Amino acid sequence: MKPSCKAVIFLLIGWLPGLLLATELRVEASRYRLEALLTHPALREVEVADDAVLHRPMRYRALPLDALLPGLRPGERVQFIADDGFVAEIEAATLMGADGRWRAWLAVEDPTRPWPRAPGKPDLGPFYLVWTDPGDAGPEQWPYRIVAIRRREPQPAPAALSPDPALPAHAAAWRGFAVFQRNCLACHTLNGAGAAQLGPDLNVPHNPTEYLPEALLRAYLRDPQSLHRWPQARMRGFSPQQLSDADLDALLAYLRHMAGRKRWTEDARP
Repeated sequence: MKPSCKAVIFLLIGWLPGLLLATELRVEASRYRLEALLTHPALREVEVADDAVLHRPMRYRALPLDALLPGLRPGERVQFIADDGFVAEIEAATLMGADGRWRAWLAVEDPTRPWPRAPGKPDLGPFYLVWTDPGDAGPEQWPYRIVAIRRREPQPAPAALSPDPALPAHAAAWRGFAVFQRNCLACHTLNGAGAAQLGPDLNVPHNPTEYLPEALLRAYLRDPQSLHRWPQARMRGFSPQQLSDADLDALLAYLRHMAGRKRWTEDARP
């Protein structure tokens, strides 16, 4: 057999488990087939006024998260893991809202009525976190192609992510640290800390502030295609509505600061 044929077969075999599990959702130690969730007694129709990915009103058949995570407490956090390594970690209190009502829902796609596709994106289903009351939930909090959900006890951020504790509380790097956790950890690690596996580490071996002039880095974060024209690129830009200029300044301050705090750790990985 030719080496090229062997490589193709190897790739197909490597992808096969993911294809077979595409209609299965892991929740903690349990596994749910798509067919079972489509007949779940808690399933209901919800209306989304402005879908953050499709940019249009949508109606979904969806489950409240406590149907899958009974006893979910406001102090806990929930991780939503996508099939490409994207990880959104969201506070349960945010998912519920201050009044205890569900703001976020697990949408379940009926294969006989597939959802529309967003330009330049893969199919969103069969499991997609949608918000009926998004508030300040940004696009990073709308994970799609979810393959696993798990609850996480609240815990301090890994030390490998943290700015120098000696920095004053008002230092821009501290604000940038919060911005980084909210917007970047879903795709990237830093110093090896974090659960995502989609994008590269942003400090080891090199921090982007070390190889990109600030003007180019700013332009890249606003519109990645302005720096590298790549039809298959997965990173999206952050508009000023999603990431204010002040937050962008703080994020860059954090990255510059962390360039001087390189260390590699696997301690924070789940």
